[in-house]
Amino acid sequence: MPRNAHKNSRKSIEQEGRILLALTALKNGEIRSIRQAAIQFDVPSSTLRRRRNGILFRGDIRANGHKLTINEEETLVKWILDLDTRGLPPRPAFVKNMANYLLTARSGGTTSIEVGQNWVWKLVNRREELKTCFSRRYNYSRAKCEDPKVIGEWFETTHAIITQYGILPDDIYNFDETGFLMGFIATTKVITSRERYGRRKLLQPGQREWVTSIEAVNAKGWELPPYIILKGKMIQEGWYDFIPSTWRLDCSENGWTTDEIGMRWLEKHFIPETASRTKGGYRMLILDGHGSHLTPQFDDVCKQNNIIPCCMPAHSSHLLQPLDVSVFAAVKRVYGGLVEQRMRYGYNHIGKVDFLMAYPQARMKAFTASNIQSGFEASGIVPFDPDVVISKLDVRLRTPTPPASSQLNSSQLQTPSNPRQLERQVTTTKKLLTAMASEPPSPLNRALGRITKAAEITMTELAILKRELNELRAANEKEHKKRQISRKKVSNGGGYNKDEAHALLQLQNHAYGSIRDATAQPAPEASQPRLRAPPTCSNCHIQGHIRTQCPNRDLN
Repeated sequence: MPRNAHKNSRKSIEQEGRILLALTALKNGEIRSIRQAAIQFDVPSSTLRRRRNGILFRGDIRANGHKLTINEEETLVKWILDLDTRGLPPRPAFVKNMANYLLTARSGGTTSIEVGQNWVWKLVNRREELKTCFSRRYNYSRAKCEDPKVIGEWFETTHAIITQYGILPDDIYNFDETGFLMGFIATTKVITSRERYGRRKLLQPGQREWVTSIEAVNAKGWELPPYIILKGKMIQEGWYDFIPSTWRLDCSENGWTTDEIGMRWLEKHFIPETASRTKGGYRMLILDGHGSHLTPQFDDVCKQNNIIPCCMPAHSSHLLQPLDVSVFAAVKRVYGGLVEQRMRYGYNHIGKVDFLMAYPQARMKAFTASNIQSGFEASGIVPFDPDVVISKLDVRLRTPTPPASSQLNSSQLQTPSNPRQLERQVTTTKKLLTAMASEPPSPLNRALGRITKAAEITMTELAILKRELNELRAANEKEHKKRQISRKKVSNGGGYNKDEAHALLQLQNHAYGSIRDATAQPAPEASQPRLRAPPTCSNCHIQGHIRTQCPNRDLN
Protein backbone atom coordinates (compact mmCIF):
# COMPACT_ATOMS: atom_id res chain seq x y z
CA MET A 1 0.00 0.00 0.00
CA PRO A 2 1.39 3.47 -0.90
CA ARG A 3 2.38 5.71 1.97
CA ASN A 4 -0.26 8.38 1.17
CA ALA A 5 -3.02 5.79 0.99
CA HIS A 6 -1.95 4.36 4.35
CA LYS A 7 -2.05 7.84 5.91
CA ASN A 8 -5.49 8.55 4.47
CA SER A 9 -6.82 5.25 5.77
CA ARG A 10 -5.50 5.93 9.27
CA LYS A 11 -6.93 9.46 9.16
CA SER A 12 -10.40 8.21 8.17
CA ILE A 13 -10.38 5.65 10.99
CA GLU A 14 -9.44 8.31 13.53
CA GLN A 15 -12.18 10.57 12.19
CA GLU A 16 -14.71 7.76 12.45
CA GLY A 17 -13.77 7.33 16.11
CA ARG A 18 -14.48 11.00 16.79
CA ILE A 19 -17.79 10.68 14.94
CA LEU A 20 -18.81 7.83 17.20
CA LEU A 21 -17.98 9.92 20.26
CA ALA A 22 -20.03 12.79 18.86
CA LEU A 23 -22.99 10.49 18.22
CA THR A 24 -22.78 9.18 21.77
CA ALA A 25 -22.77 12.73 23.15
CA LEU A 26 -25.82 13.64 21.03
CA LYS A 27 -27.66 10.51 22.13
CA ASN A 28 -26.98 11.15 25.82
CA GLY A 29 -28.09 14.79 25.51
CA GLU A 30 -24.69 16.21 26.38
CA ILE A 31 -24.73 18.25 23.15
CA ARG A 32 -27.94 19.53 21.63
CA SER A 33 -27.08 20.39 18.01
CA ILE A 34 -25.20 18.55 15.30
CA ARG A 35 -23.29 21.68 14.35
CA GLN A 36 -22.00 22.17 17.89
CA ALA A 37 -20.96 18.49 18.13
CA ALA A 38 -19.13 18.73 14.80
CA ILE A 39 -17.18 21.76 15.98
CA GLN A 40 -16.35 20.22 19.37
CA PHE A 41 -15.15 16.86 17.98
CA ASP A 42 -13.57 18.32 14.79
CA VAL A 43 -15.62 16.34 12.29
CA PRO A 44 -17.61 17.45 9.20
CA SER A 45 -21.17 18.28 10.11
CA SER A 46 -22.51 16.70 6.91
CA THR A 47 -20.78 13.40 7.71
CA LEU A 48 -22.07 13.50 11.28
CA ARG A 49 -25.60 14.12 10.01
CA ARG A 50 -25.42 11.15 7.63
CA ARG A 51 -24.18 8.86 10.41
CA ARG A 52 -27.05 9.94 12.62
CA ASN A 53 -29.52 9.18 9.82
CA GLY A 54 -28.28 5.59 9.63
CA ILE A 55 -25.71 5.71 6.82
CA LEU A 56 -22.85 3.39 7.77
CA PHE A 57 -19.11 4.04 7.63
CA ARG A 58 -17.59 2.96 4.31
CA GLY A 59 -14.95 0.90 6.09
CA ASP A 60 -17.72 -1.20 7.68
CA ILE A 61 -19.48 -1.86 4.38
CA ARG A 62 -18.50 -4.65 2.04
CA ALA A 63 -16.73 -3.19 -0.97
CA ASN A 64 -18.45 -3.11 -4.33
CA GLY A 65 -17.35 -5.32 -7.17
CA HIS A 66 -17.18 -8.63 -5.25
CA LYS A 67 -18.00 -11.45 -7.64
CA LEU A 68 -19.06 -13.86 -4.90
CA THR A 69 -21.95 -12.95 -2.64
CA ILE A 70 -21.49 -12.80 1.12
CA ASN A 71 -23.17 -16.16 1.63
CA GLU A 72 -21.15 -17.80 -1.15
CA GLU A 73 -17.92 -16.50 0.35
CA GLU A 74 -18.93 -17.66 3.84
CA THR A 75 -19.71 -21.14 2.51
CA LEU A 76 -16.41 -21.26 0.62
CA VAL A 77 -14.47 -20.31 3.77
CA LYS A 78 -16.36 -22.95 5.72
CA TRP A 79 -15.39 -25.55 3.09
CA ILE A 80 -11.71 -24.49 3.31
CA LEU A 81 -11.70 -24.80 7.11
CA ASP A 82 -13.41 -28.19 6.89
CA LEU A 83 -10.69 -29.51 4.57
CA ASP A 84 -8.03 -28.08 6.89
CA THR A 85 -9.61 -29.87 9.85
CA ARG A 86 -9.36 -33.18 7.98
CA GLY A 87 -5.67 -32.60 7.25
CA LEU A 88 -6.27 -31.73 3.57
CA PRO A 89 -5.79 -27.95 3.32
CA PRO A 90 -6.42 -26.86 -0.29
CA ARG A 91 -3.90 -25.17 -2.54
CA PRO A 92 -4.65 -21.61 -3.76
CA ALA A 93 -5.30 -22.89 -7.27
CA PHE A 94 -7.84 -25.38 -5.92
CA VAL A 95 -9.70 -22.60 -4.05
CA LYS A 96 -9.72 -20.47 -7.20
CA ASN A 97 -11.18 -23.32 -9.24
CA MET A 98 -13.92 -23.83 -6.65
CA ALA A 99 -14.78 -20.10 -6.69
CA ASN A 100 -15.02 -20.18 -10.49
CA TYR A 101 -17.23 -23.25 -10.26
CA LEU A 102 -19.59 -21.43 -7.86
CA LEU A 103 -19.84 -18.51 -10.30
CA THR A 104 -20.66 -20.90 -13.14
CA ALA A 105 -23.20 -22.80 -11.03
CA ARG A 106 -24.95 -19.56 -10.04
CA SER A 107 -25.42 -18.50 -13.66
CA GLY A 108 -26.46 -21.97 -14.75
CA GLY A 109 -23.48 -22.24 -17.07
CA THR A 110 -24.62 -19.36 -19.29
CA THR A 111 -21.67 -17.06 -18.46
CA SER A 112 -17.94 -17.64 -18.07
CA ILE A 113 -17.20 -15.20 -15.22
CA GLU A 114 -14.01 -15.97 -13.31
CA VAL A 115 -12.27 -14.48 -10.31
CA GLY A 116 -9.08 -12.49 -10.77
CA GLN A 117 -5.53 -13.74 -10.62
CA ASN A 118 -4.95 -12.37 -7.08
CA TRP A 119 -8.45 -13.09 -5.77
CA VAL A 120 -7.35 -15.93 -3.47
CA TRP A 121 -4.66 -13.81 -1.79
CA LYS A 122 -7.14 -10.95 -1.28
CA LEU A 123 -9.60 -13.41 0.25
CA VAL A 124 -6.96 -14.63 2.72
CA ASN A 125 -5.99 -11.04 3.63
CA ARG A 126 -9.55 -9.93 4.42
CA ARG A 127 -10.55 -13.08 6.32
CA GLU A 128 -9.06 -13.30 9.79
CA GLU A 129 -9.64 -17.06 10.05
CA LEU A 130 -7.48 -17.82 7.01
CA LYS A 131 -3.76 -17.65 6.37
CA THR A 132 -1.21 -19.10 3.97
CA CYS A 133 1.75 -21.24 4.98
CA PHE A 134 3.99 -23.95 3.57
CA SER A 135 2.69 -27.47 3.97
CA ARG A 136 4.68 -30.45 5.15
CA ARG A 137 4.21 -34.11 4.34
CA TYR A 138 2.66 -36.13 7.12
CA ASN A 139 2.14 -39.88 7.09
CA TYR A 140 -1.50 -40.92 7.23
CA SER A 141 -0.83 -43.82 9.62
CA ARG A 142 1.00 -41.52 12.00
CA ALA A 143 -1.77 -38.91 11.88
CA LYS A 144 -4.43 -41.57 12.45
CA CYS A 145 -2.68 -42.71 15.64
CA GLU A 146 -2.52 -39.19 17.08
CA ASP A 147 -5.68 -39.92 19.02
CA PRO A 148 -5.94 -38.39 22.52
CA LYS A 149 -7.80 -41.48 23.67
CA VAL A 150 -5.04 -43.86 22.51
CA ILE A 151 -2.26 -41.67 23.89
CA GLY A 152 -4.15 -41.16 27.16
CA GLU A 153 -4.68 -44.90 27.62
CA TRP A 154 -0.94 -45.50 27.10
CA PHE A 155 -0.09 -42.98 29.80
CA GLU A 156 -2.62 -44.59 32.15
CA THR A 157 -1.04 -47.99 31.55
CA THR A 158 2.46 -46.62 32.08
CA HIS A 159 1.46 -44.89 35.31
CA ALA A 160 -0.21 -48.10 36.55
CA ILE A 161 2.99 -50.09 35.88
CA ILE A 162 5.16 -47.53 37.64
CA THR A 163 2.83 -47.53 40.65
CA GLN A 164 2.39 -51.31 40.78
CA TYR A 165 6.11 -52.16 40.66
CA GLY A 166 7.38 -49.07 42.45
CA ILE A 167 9.70 -48.10 39.59
CA LEU A 168 11.93 -45.11 40.33
CA PRO A 169 12.87 -42.46 37.73
CA ASP A 170 16.48 -43.72 37.99
CA ASP A 171 15.31 -47.09 36.61
CA ILE A 172 13.38 -45.87 33.57
CA TYR A 173 15.14 -46.49 30.22
CA ASN A 174 14.33 -45.94 26.58
CA PHE A 175 16.06 -47.78 23.74
CA ASP A 176 15.65 -47.73 19.98
CA GLU A 177 17.57 -48.23 16.75
CA THR A 178 18.55 -45.42 14.40
CA GLY A 179 19.94 -45.88 10.93
CA PHE A 180 22.65 -43.97 9.08
CA LEU A 181 23.55 -43.76 5.43
CA MET A 182 27.33 -43.54 5.64
CA GLY A 183 27.77 -40.88 2.97
CA PHE A 184 24.56 -38.90 3.44
CA ILE A 185 24.67 -35.12 3.95
CA ALA A 186 21.42 -33.43 4.97
CA THR A 187 20.35 -30.36 2.98
CA THR A 188 20.82 -27.10 4.84
CA LYS A 189 21.20 -23.37 4.30
CA VAL A 190 24.46 -22.33 2.65
CA ILE A 191 26.06 -19.06 1.61
CA THR A 192 26.70 -18.77 -2.10
CA SER A 193 27.20 -16.20 -4.82
CA ARG A 194 24.38 -13.78 -5.49
CA GLU A 195 24.72 -14.47 -9.19
CA ARG A 196 23.64 -18.09 -8.79
CA TYR A 197 20.00 -18.92 -9.38
CA GLY A 198 18.00 -21.60 -7.56
CA ARG A 199 19.23 -24.06 -4.98
CA ARG A 200 22.97 -24.59 -4.71
CA LYS A 201 24.21 -28.13 -5.19
CA LEU A 202 26.09 -29.64 -2.25
CA LEU A 203 28.41 -32.50 -3.16
CA GLN A 204 28.15 -35.64 -1.09
CA PRO A 205 29.72 -39.11 -1.28
CA GLY A 206 27.93 -41.72 -3.28
CA GLN A 207 28.33 -44.33 -0.54
CA ARG A 208 24.88 -45.20 0.84
CA GLU A 209 25.67 -48.29 2.87
CA TRP A 210 23.38 -48.67 5.87
CA VAL A 211 24.59 -48.71 9.49
CA THR A 212 22.36 -49.19 12.54
CA SER A 213 23.11 -48.04 16.06
CA ILE A 214 21.11 -49.39 19.01
CA GLU A 215 21.00 -46.68 21.67
CA ALA A 216 19.60 -46.64 25.21
CA VAL A 217 19.25 -43.69 27.60
CA ASN A 218 18.22 -43.26 31.21
CA ALA A 219 15.71 -40.74 32.53
CA LYS A 220 18.38 -39.17 34.74
CA GLY A 221 20.40 -38.08 31.70
CA TRP A 222 23.06 -40.75 31.11
CA GLU A 223 23.36 -43.14 28.17
CA LEU A 224 24.55 -46.69 27.61
CA PRO A 225 27.39 -47.44 25.17
CA PRO A 226 26.02 -47.95 21.65
CA TYR A 227 25.62 -51.27 19.88
CA ILE A 228 26.73 -50.75 16.24
CA ILE A 229 25.44 -53.07 13.49
CA LEU A 230 27.45 -53.00 10.24
CA LYS A 231 26.65 -54.58 6.90
CA GLY A 232 28.73 -57.69 6.35
CA LYS A 233 29.41 -61.22 7.51
CA MET A 234 32.52 -60.78 9.69
CA ILE A 235 33.84 -58.15 12.11
CA GLN A 236 37.36 -56.92 11.42
CA GLU A 237 39.69 -56.55 14.35
CA GLY A 238 40.98 -53.15 13.22
CA TRP A 239 37.53 -51.57 13.51
CA TYR A 240 37.82 -51.61 17.31
CA ASP A 241 40.83 -49.28 17.15
CA PHE A 242 38.56 -46.28 16.43
CA ILE A 243 35.86 -46.72 19.07
CA PRO A 244 35.85 -46.83 22.90
CA SER A 245 36.35 -50.21 24.52
CA THR A 246 32.79 -50.31 25.92
CA TRP A 247 31.18 -50.12 22.47
CA ARG A 248 29.96 -53.30 20.82
CA LEU A 249 30.03 -54.18 17.11
CA ASP A 250 27.85 -56.66 15.29
CA CYS A 251 27.02 -57.39 11.65
CA SER A 252 24.07 -58.45 9.54
CA GLU A 253 23.42 -58.98 5.84
CA ASN A 254 21.89 -55.54 5.28
CA GLY A 255 23.09 -53.54 8.29
CA TRP A 256 19.70 -53.75 10.03
CA THR A 257 18.85 -55.29 13.35
CA THR A 258 17.42 -58.81 13.65
CA ASP A 259 15.70 -60.84 16.37
CA GLU A 260 19.01 -62.52 17.27
CA ILE A 261 20.84 -59.20 17.48
CA GLY A 262 18.07 -57.80 19.68
CA MET A 263 18.49 -60.73 22.07
CA ARG A 264 22.28 -60.32 22.16
CA TRP A 265 21.88 -56.62 22.93
CA LEU A 266 19.55 -57.39 25.83
CA GLU A 267 21.54 -60.23 27.39
CA LYS A 268 25.14 -59.13 26.75
CA HIS A 269 24.78 -55.37 26.77
CA PHE A 270 21.75 -53.85 28.49
CA ILE A 271 21.44 -56.16 31.48
CA PRO A 272 25.17 -56.09 32.48
CA GLU A 273 25.45 -52.32 31.93
CA THR A 274 22.40 -51.44 34.07
CA ALA A 275 22.54 -54.11 36.80
CA SER A 276 24.96 -52.18 39.01
CA ARG A 277 23.08 -48.87 38.57
CA THR A 278 19.61 -50.13 39.46
CA LYS A 279 18.13 -48.34 42.49
CA GLY A 280 14.87 -50.27 42.91
CA GLY A 281 13.63 -53.79 42.35
CA TYR A 282 12.45 -53.33 38.76
CA ARG A 283 13.58 -51.56 35.61
CA MET A 284 11.21 -50.13 32.99
CA LEU A 285 12.28 -50.34 29.34
CA ILE A 286 10.26 -48.13 26.98
CA LEU A 287 10.39 -49.41 23.40
CA ASP A 288 8.53 -49.26 20.11
CA GLY A 289 6.73 -52.06 18.28
CA HIS A 290 9.67 -53.28 16.18
CA GLY A 291 9.58 -57.02 15.52
CA SER A 292 12.90 -57.67 17.26
CA HIS A 293 11.46 -56.24 20.50
CA LEU A 294 8.30 -58.38 20.59
CA THR A 295 9.68 -61.92 20.45
CA PRO A 296 8.78 -64.42 23.21
CA GLN A 297 12.47 -64.90 24.01
CA PHE A 298 12.91 -61.16 24.54
CA ASP A 299 9.92 -61.08 26.89
CA ASP A 300 11.11 -64.14 28.87
CA VAL A 301 14.57 -62.66 29.46
CA CYS A 302 12.97 -59.43 30.64
CA LYS A 303 10.80 -61.31 33.16
CA GLN A 304 13.77 -63.27 34.49
CA ASN A 305 15.71 -60.05 35.13
CA ASN A 306 12.85 -57.91 36.57
CA ILE A 307 12.65 -55.73 33.47
CA ILE A 308 9.19 -54.39 32.57
CA PRO A 309 8.97 -53.66 28.81
CA CYS A 310 6.47 -50.95 27.95
CA CYS A 311 5.57 -50.84 24.25
CA MET A 312 4.33 -47.58 22.74
CA PRO A 313 1.31 -47.40 20.40
CA ALA A 314 2.02 -47.78 16.69
CA HIS A 315 3.30 -44.70 14.83
CA SER A 316 3.63 -42.66 18.04
CA SER A 317 7.39 -42.75 18.64
CA HIS A 318 7.70 -39.13 17.42
CA LEU A 319 5.63 -38.13 20.46
CA LEU A 320 6.36 -40.70 23.18
CA GLN A 321 9.96 -41.85 22.60
CA PRO A 322 12.61 -39.62 24.25
CA LEU A 323 15.31 -40.70 21.78
CA ASP A 324 13.21 -39.65 18.79
CA VAL A 325 12.05 -36.44 20.44
CA SER A 326 15.42 -34.90 21.27
CA VAL A 327 18.52 -37.01 20.55
CA PHE A 328 18.42 -38.81 17.19
CA ALA A 329 17.81 -35.69 15.10
CA ALA A 330 20.74 -33.94 16.79
CA VAL A 331 23.18 -36.81 16.31
CA LYS A 332 22.29 -37.19 12.62
CA ARG A 333 22.69 -33.45 12.05
CA VAL A 334 26.13 -33.45 13.65
CA TYR A 335 27.19 -36.58 11.76
CA GLY A 336 26.07 -35.04 8.45
CA GLY A 337 28.21 -32.00 9.22
CA LEU A 338 31.25 -34.19 9.86
CA VAL A 339 30.75 -35.98 6.53
CA GLU A 340 30.43 -32.62 4.78
CA GLN A 341 33.64 -31.44 6.44
CA ARG A 342 35.45 -34.56 5.26
CA MET A 343 34.25 -33.87 1.72
CA ARG A 344 35.84 -30.41 1.88
CA TYR A 345 39.14 -32.09 2.69
CA GLY A 346 38.96 -34.03 -0.58
CA TYR A 347 37.72 -37.42 0.66
CA ASN A 348 34.85 -38.53 -1.59
CA HIS A 349 34.27 -41.99 -0.12
CA ILE A 350 32.93 -42.85 3.34
CA GLY A 351 33.52 -46.41 4.48
CA LYS A 352 33.00 -48.33 7.69
CA VAL A 353 36.23 -47.05 9.21
CA ASP A 354 35.27 -43.46 8.36
CA PHE A 355 31.91 -43.96 10.06
CA LEU A 356 33.50 -45.42 13.17
CA MET A 357 35.86 -42.46 13.30
CA ALA A 358 33.11 -39.83 12.91
CA TYR A 359 30.28 -41.30 14.96
CA PRO A 360 31.99 -40.99 18.39
CA GLN A 361 32.43 -37.23 17.78
CA ALA A 362 28.80 -36.81 16.69
CA ARG A 363 27.54 -38.86 19.60
CA MET A 364 29.56 -36.87 22.12
CA LYS A 365 27.90 -33.62 21.01
CA ALA A 366 24.33 -34.97 20.81
CA PHE A 367 24.08 -37.38 23.77
CA THR A 368 24.29 -34.78 26.51
CA ALA A 369 22.50 -34.96 29.85
CA SER A 370 20.34 -31.93 29.04
CA ASN A 371 19.25 -33.40 25.68
CA ILE A 372 18.35 -36.75 27.21
CA GLN A 373 16.43 -35.23 30.12
CA SER A 374 14.57 -32.84 27.82
CA GLY A 375 13.54 -35.85 25.71
CA PHE A 376 11.96 -37.59 28.70
CA GLU A 377 10.33 -34.32 29.76
CA ALA A 378 8.95 -33.53 26.29
CA SER A 379 7.49 -37.04 26.02
CA GLY A 380 5.70 -36.61 29.37
CA ILE A 381 7.39 -39.59 31.07
CA VAL A 382 9.76 -38.04 33.63
CA PRO A 383 8.32 -35.98 35.20
CA PHE A 384 5.04 -37.73 34.49
CA ASP A 385 2.79 -35.26 32.68
CA PRO A 386 0.52 -36.59 29.87
CA ASP A 387 -0.77 -33.09 29.07
CA VAL A 388 2.64 -32.19 27.62
CA VAL A 389 2.03 -34.67 24.77
CA ILE A 390 -1.74 -34.47 24.45
CA SER A 391 -1.58 -30.68 24.08
CA LYS A 392 0.63 -31.15 20.98
CA LEU A 393 -1.93 -33.26 19.12
CA ASP A 394 -3.47 -31.53 16.12
CA VAL A 395 -7.07 -32.09 17.18
CA ARG A 396 -9.70 -29.56 16.13
CA LEU A 397 -12.59 -29.47 18.59
CA ARG A 398 -15.89 -28.50 17.12
CA THR A 399 -17.48 -25.45 18.65
CA PRO A 400 -20.55 -26.61 20.60
CA THR A 401 -23.86 -25.32 19.36
CA PRO A 402 -25.24 -22.73 21.82
CA PRO A 403 -28.44 -23.79 23.57
CA ALA A 404 -31.62 -22.35 22.18
CA SER A 405 -33.24 -19.71 24.34
CA SER A 406 -36.94 -19.89 25.07
CA GLN A 407 -37.10 -16.09 25.34
CA LEU A 408 -36.29 -15.45 21.66
CA ASN A 409 -39.08 -13.62 19.90
CA SER A 410 -39.68 -13.38 16.17
CA SER A 411 -37.14 -10.57 15.74
CA GLN A 412 -34.35 -12.59 17.45
CA LEU A 413 -34.60 -15.81 15.41
CA GLN A 414 -31.29 -17.21 14.20
CA THR A 415 -30.49 -18.01 10.57
CA PRO A 416 -31.80 -21.54 9.80
CA SER A 417 -29.04 -24.10 9.35
CA ASN A 418 -31.15 -27.26 8.89
CA PRO A 419 -34.60 -28.16 7.47
CA ARG A 420 -36.26 -28.17 10.88
CA GLN A 421 -35.12 -24.65 11.68
CA LEU A 422 -36.13 -23.56 8.20
CA GLU A 423 -39.64 -24.96 8.79
CA ARG A 424 -39.92 -23.05 12.06
CA GLN A 425 -38.76 -19.88 10.35
CA VAL A 426 -41.41 -20.31 7.65
CA THR A 427 -44.07 -20.80 10.31
CA THR A 428 -42.95 -17.60 12.03
CA THR A 429 -43.05 -15.76 8.72
CA LYS A 430 -46.64 -16.87 8.13
CA LYS A 431 -47.61 -15.54 11.54
CA LEU A 432 -45.95 -12.23 10.70
CA LEU A 433 -47.89 -12.07 7.45
CA THR A 434 -51.09 -12.59 9.38
CA ALA A 435 -50.25 -9.73 11.78
CA MET A 436 -48.97 -7.53 8.99
CA ALA A 437 -51.71 -4.99 9.47
CA SER A 438 -50.74 -4.20 13.06
CA GLU A 439 -46.98 -4.88 13.01
CA PRO A 440 -44.29 -2.84 11.22
CA PRO A 441 -42.74 -4.55 8.21
CA SER A 442 -39.21 -4.85 9.69
CA PRO A 443 -39.72 -8.24 11.45
CA LEU A 444 -41.14 -9.66 8.24
CA ASN A 445 -38.23 -8.38 6.21
CA ARG A 446 -35.71 -9.82 8.64
CA ALA A 447 -37.42 -13.22 8.65
CA LEU A 448 -37.58 -13.36 4.86
CA GLY A 449 -33.94 -12.28 4.69
CA ARG A 450 -32.91 -15.15 6.93
CA ILE A 451 -34.89 -17.63 4.85
CA THR A 452 -33.27 -16.30 1.71
CA LYS A 453 -29.84 -16.52 3.31
CA ALA A 454 -30.45 -20.12 4.40
CA ALA A 455 -31.60 -21.07 0.91
CA GLU A 456 -28.56 -19.43 -0.70
CA ILE A 457 -26.14 -21.11 1.70
CA THR A 458 -27.81 -24.48 1.05
CA MET A 459 -27.57 -24.03 -2.70
CA THR A 460 -23.90 -23.02 -2.45
CA GLU A 461 -23.08 -26.01 -0.26
CA LEU A 462 -24.98 -28.22 -2.73
CA ALA A 463 -22.85 -26.85 -5.58
CA ILE A 464 -19.63 -27.62 -3.66
CA LEU A 465 -20.84 -31.14 -2.82
CA LYS A 466 -21.82 -31.68 -6.44
CA ARG A 467 -18.34 -30.67 -7.56
CA GLU A 468 -16.72 -33.03 -5.05
CA LEU A 469 -19.09 -35.84 -6.10
CA ASN A 470 -18.13 -35.42 -9.75
CA GLU A 471 -14.43 -35.50 -8.84
CA LEU A 472 -14.94 -38.64 -6.73
CA ARG A 473 -16.80 -40.31 -9.58
CA ALA A 474 -14.00 -39.45 -11.99
CA ALA A 475 -11.38 -40.83 -9.56
CA ASN A 476 -13.45 -43.98 -9.07
CA GLU A 477 -13.71 -44.45 -12.84
CA LYS A 478 -9.92 -44.21 -13.13
CA GLU A 479 -9.52 -46.84 -10.41
CA HIS A 480 -12.02 -49.08 -12.20
CA LYS A 481 -10.07 -48.78 -15.45
CA LYS A 482 -6.81 -49.43 -13.60
CA ARG A 483 -8.18 -52.69 -12.18
CA GLN A 484 -9.20 -53.85 -15.66
CA ILE A 485 -5.80 -53.43 -17.32
CA SER A 486 -4.08 -56.53 -18.64
CA ARG A 487 -1.23 -57.97 -16.59
CA LYS A 488 0.14 -60.30 -19.24
CA LYS A 489 3.92 -60.44 -19.42
CA VAL A 490 5.74 -59.63 -22.65
CA SER A 491 8.73 -61.95 -23.07
CA ASN A 492 11.90 -61.70 -25.17
CA GLY A 493 13.35 -58.51 -23.74
CA GLY A 494 11.91 -55.01 -23.96
CA GLY A 495 12.05 -51.78 -25.93
CA TYR A 496 8.73 -52.35 -27.72
CA ASN A 497 6.06 -49.83 -28.60
CA LYS A 498 2.37 -50.53 -28.08
CA ASP A 499 1.76 -52.21 -31.45
CA GLU A 500 4.86 -54.36 -31.21
CA ALA A 501 4.00 -55.51 -27.70
CA HIS A 502 0.42 -56.28 -28.75
CA ALA A 503 1.62 -58.33 -31.72
CA LEU A 504 4.10 -60.23 -29.57
CA LEU A 505 1.37 -61.06 -27.06
CA GLN A 506 -0.81 -62.43 -29.85
CA LEU A 507 2.04 -64.68 -30.97
CA GLN A 508 2.52 -65.89 -27.41
CA ASN A 509 -1.18 -66.62 -27.02
CA HIS A 510 -1.29 -68.46 -30.37
CA ALA A 511 1.73 -70.60 -29.46
CA TYR A 512 0.29 -71.36 -26.04
CA GLY A 513 -3.06 -72.32 -27.58
CA SER A 514 -1.39 -74.70 -30.04
CA ILE A 515 0.51 -76.43 -27.29
CA ARG A 516 -2.61 -76.69 -25.15
CA ASP A 517 -4.62 -78.19 -28.00
CA ALA A 518 -1.88 -80.71 -28.78
CA THR A 519 -1.64 -81.96 -25.23
CA ALA A 520 -5.37 -81.91 -24.45
CA GLN A 521 -7.24 -85.21 -24.04
CA PRO A 522 -10.05 -85.93 -26.54
CA ALA A 523 -13.47 -85.03 -25.20
CA PRO A 524 -15.95 -87.84 -24.68
CA GLU A 525 -18.69 -88.16 -27.24
CA ALA A 526 -21.96 -86.54 -26.34
CA SER A 527 -23.90 -89.72 -27.10
CA GLN A 528 -22.06 -91.69 -24.42
CA PRO A 529 -23.17 -90.61 -20.95
CA ARG A 530 -20.63 -90.61 -18.15
CA LEU A 531 -20.88 -93.72 -15.99
CA ARG A 532 -19.82 -93.84 -12.40
CA ALA A 533 -17.02 -96.31 -11.65
CA PRO A 534 -18.01 -99.30 -9.50
CA PRO A 535 -16.98 -99.19 -5.86
CA THR A 536 -13.76 -100.76 -4.69
CA CYS A 537 -13.59 -102.74 -1.46
CA SER A 538 -11.03 -101.40 1.00
CA ASN A 539 -10.64 -104.86 2.52
CA CYS A 540 -9.92 -107.15 -0.47
CA HIS A 541 -9.41 -104.37 -3.07
CA ILE A 542 -11.86 -106.01 -5.52
CA GLN A 543 -14.30 -103.87 -7.45
CA GLY A 544 -18.05 -104.48 -7.21
CA HIS A 545 -18.71 -104.18 -3.48
CA ILE A 546 -17.73 -102.19 -0.40
CA ARG A 547 -16.01 -103.24 2.81
CA THR A 548 -19.20 -103.93 4.78
CA GLN A 549 -20.41 -106.30 2.02
CA CYS A 550 -17.07 -108.06 1.56
CA PRO A 551 -17.37 -111.90 1.71
CA ASN A 552 -13.79 -112.14 3.01
CA ARG A 553 -14.47 -109.87 5.95
CA ASP A 554 -13.23 -111.19 9.26
CA LEU A 555 -16.30 -111.32 11.46
CA ASN A 556 -14.34 -112.37 14.51
